[in-house]
Amino acid sequence: MAIQASEIEHLIQDAFPTATVTITDLAGDGNHYAAEVIAEEFAGKNRVQQQRLVYAALKGKMDGPNGALHALALTTKVKE
Repeated sequence: MAIQASEIEHLIQDAFPTATVTITDLAGDGNHYAAEVIAEEFAGKNRVQQQRLVYAALKGKMDGPNGALHALALTTKVKE
């Protein structure tokens, strides 16, 4: 079950309105993406906390073998 890059971006952008989000389809299959999320909301949080927030924003799209998103290489940064 594939997911569009625009849907991933929309979910993240909804959770982090200040974010700059860049999504890259790594394999062309709609299942393997890289995301860079730069957001003010990450201030004061370590990298693990930042990434957990992003995964939560995906609202279960990566949950289990039936998830719409198989792999997401995630880079998070605080927006300056």
